[in-house]
Amino acid sequence: MTDTQRSSTGTTDAIEVSAGRQLVLDTAARLFRAEGYAGTSLRDIAGEAGMKAASLYHYFDSKDAIVGEVLRIGVEQVFDKVRSAVEALPPEADAQVLLQTAVHTHLQGMHGLQDYTCANLRIFGQVPAHVREAHLPTRDAYERYWAQVLARCARQGGFDHQRDLRLARLFLFAAMNGTLDWFQGGAVSLKAVADEMTELVLQGLRQRPSKENPAL
Repeated sequence: MTDTQRSSTGTTDAIEVSAGRQLVLDTAARLFRAEGYAGTSLRDIAGEAGMKAASLYHYFDSKDAIVGEVLRIGVEQVFDKVRSAVEALPPEADAQVLLQTAVHTHLQGMHGLQDYTCANLRIFGQVPAHVREAHLPTRDAYERYWAQVLARCARQGGFDHQRDLRLARLFLFAAMNGTLDWFQGGAVSLKAVADEMTELVLQGLRQRPSKENPAL
């Protein structure tokens, strides 16, 4: 076999491994979303993927390795999309544009990766402690990024400094992630949902004009 043939064979093998690995992950995410962590076995994943259970070990050495990747993808890919969209904005972008962009991109990312993001929300509390602990830095980094987004919005001016930005972030995350349970598309677009969420949050954070004392 020539060096060229060896290189070609190696490339083909790598592509096949990558495709097989992706098939396992996509299948596992779908099953974890539907059946939960305890309700999904390696045999279930293999059967749904159309392979023998032993074949899974070509790609992952355990169920926990699979679930760890599902959790990572469900957060990291959304994080990357939000960060890229926000960083593409001009430095002078106002709070409205900044928050609308972040919220809309988060919603698009979540709904584009529904099996992964839904699985993330459903099974995070079900997985073994060591899997959760390994994944916490990724979640924490994304939450810190959102804290930075809200702080940047606050620097644009107009926020009531007595408002709790941490509480606003938790409220916003609950609202955004909750759309996985009810959003069906149709007459209402994700952009419209993002715009409404942005307006609700900004209205709650902005300073209200002080009331003048009524004339005596």
